[in-house]
Amino acid sequence: MKYLSDYMEAKQNELFQRTGTIFAFSEKQFEEQRKENVKYVDMGAGMITEKPFVEEVINELDKIHKEAMIQDIKENGIQGVIQRELENYETYYTNDLEPAMEALESYPEITQDDIINVYQRKWNN
Repeated sequence: MKYLSDYMEAKQNELFQRTGTIFAFSEKQFEEQRKENVKYVDMGAGMITEKPFVEEVINELDKIHKEAMIQDIKENGIQGVIQRELENYETYYTNDLEPAMEALESYPEITQDDIINVYQRKWNN
């Protein structure tokens, strides 16, 4: 089963290419990638984009994320997405639902009750 990031990767890479967005976690990495005479904006988490594209990057990343969630639900169903994240965060070993809930909170179709129900169903079988 794919992860949410799998649905986003190609579109994000195209966006980054088109907008000159780079990733650097040190001054050395930034200097190796930067273009001369271009103003950059630090977007956080190592992402740095060319100043004229800041708004486009923000808006497109949001759009890509929303479209990816729709595709994820379409291909895997709500229960499949929840089950994947419960397993990914080893919820059945830790009995801690919080990491999976945080990972799923951006999915508008998924509620905390849905997550609890999928989790409990596994234990009741």
